[in-house]
Amino acid sequence: MDKQRRNSLALIGAALASPWAAAQGDWPAKPIRIVVPFGAGGVADLTARAVGQQLGEQLKQSVIIDNRPGAGGVTAGSLVAQAEPDGYTLLLMSNGTAVSEGLFRKLPFQAQKDFAPISLLGTFDIALVVAENSKFRTLADLLAYAKANPGKLNLATVAVGSTQNLAAELFKSTAGVSAQVVPFNGTPAVVTALRGGEVDAAIEILAPIKSQVTARALRALATFGEKRANGLPDVPTAAETGGALSKFHVASWNALAAPAKTPQHVVQRLNRELQKALGNAELKKKLADLNVEARWSTPDDLGNLLASETQRWSDVIERAKIPRQ
Repeated sequence: MDKQRRNSLALIGAALASPWAAAQGDWPAKPIRIVVPFGAGGVADLTARAVGQQLGEQLKQSVIIDNRPGAGGVTAGSLVAQAEPDGYTLLLMSNGTAVSEGLFRKLPFQAQKDFAPISLLGTFDIALVVAENSKFRTLADLLAYAKANPGKLNLATVAVGSTQNLAAELFKSTAGVSAQVVPFNGTPAVVTALRGGEVDAAIEILAPIKSQVTARALRALATFGEKRANGLPDVPTAAETGGALSKFHVASWNALAAPAKTPQHVVQRLNRELQKALGNAELKKKLADLNVEARWSTPDDLGNLLASETQRWSDVIERAKIPRQ
């Protein structure tokens, strides 16, 4: 009788454990969707597609890219925040996610509360550029002019509240110079204004302007990363100028996150698979060709980055008196 009872208890235990075991073993059992808050063809979209392809091969499951541009990433973020927390709907998160927390009066989600961080995917550089015929040959030249002529230096960026625009605000406040930050509707307009002499310099993500720098239509005075950009090893970082900029660095980044309450075993599985994917030589080259440096992180590290970036850009928005939308 005791033996029968033991066998019965064992069967009951196995039955109770089986849903959990199946849940861990069966994921992913269907295609995974990565929601991208930008249109097709941009660096973020191409990054998501490259990573998604490698991730799909490893998981032996399709990874679908769902572009949901607009509203400062609010559309994409809302969709993922409200999705079933089962690991099948993911968000391509960026520093724009952190910016939105300070830029919008009210969001339908709280990034640090409504998403489960998974991992960084990569970082990409921001550069300060001038026209090739500019009188500024170095960043030190530009800073000297700005200090001698308060308010006369014009820095072009894309739209107010963009990473580039806020990087320009942070740059001038850190450097201690008075300059006008002039927003334009897109990178082509920024480049046209710069080459036409309408503005003195521009601050832009390196990827869309690198070809003009290498073709010597534009000259990069500095990049804003912690180290020199792989694609422009001869261009110094802003920090190399020293002085007030000695600890200055800004980089744009992409990451993956899931809805909050996604099971930890799914988050950890995705994190491990991304570590493997981002270490793949072929994927690293694809990203490097986009001027993106492959970067993996733990979920905790990504959560800490999101928190620090949210505070940083909220402070910049407040100091620059940028109206909340």
